[in-house]
Amino acid sequence: MPRRVRVVLVDDHRMFRTGVQAEIGETARTGVEVVGEAADVDQAVTVITATRPEVVLLDVHLPGGGGVEVLRRSASLMADQERPVRFLALSVSDAAEDVIGVIRGGARGYVTKTITGTDLVDAIFRVSEGDAVFSPRLAGFVLDAFASTDAPPVDEDLDRLTQREREVLRLIARGYAYKEIAKQLFISVKTVESHVSAVLRKLQLSNRHELTRWATARRLV
Repeated sequence: MPRRVRVVLVDDHRMFRTGVQAEIGETARTGVEVVGEAADVDQAVTVITATRPEVVLLDVHLPGGGGVEVLRRSASLMADQERPVRFLALSVSDAAEDVIGVIRGGARGYVTKTITGTDLVDAIFRVSEGDAVFSPRLAGFVLDAFASTDAPPVDEDLDRLTQREREVLRLIARGYAYKEIAKQLFISVKTVESHVSAVLRKLQLSNRHELTRWATARRLV
């Protein structure tokens, strides 16, 4: 029998999940069996715990805390010696902080959504076998960040923020209005306001002007 890999898809865009399912989910042809889907952090943890897949395709930006939060809450599953659950980030983002954040959290690889179906299937099998897989352009700065003696230190202030809070922070610092941020991130204006309040509280800042200076000083803009 040809080897099969059981996979869970985690992405907050249903149409994207449908597209990936159509591309890789024909098990007889690809060897990949999609056993579950999730659209946010809580759903992801529930489905992953229930199905125990070999590989999770994980989007970085998710409601409820982002891919990093899924990894944090799945630490015991990743550490299982007999049936480890391995994570492959699949994201539209190629930002260094996103890549390094999920790799630090325990993901075995990171590929962007420009990947072909054939290459994605190959990446899934490689990750299921314990390999690390990266889109070519991303591999270089991952190696630099973790291997170079010049690697930047961990920013404890930035690490207090969830992935979504970082997205909102970056857009606020670029001068976007709340309505523009809500439209870009597919969330409500009220949710944007909540994220901004959380960011200000966690960073002990008073207003968006201080927030912009903070982000600019760390070259996040």
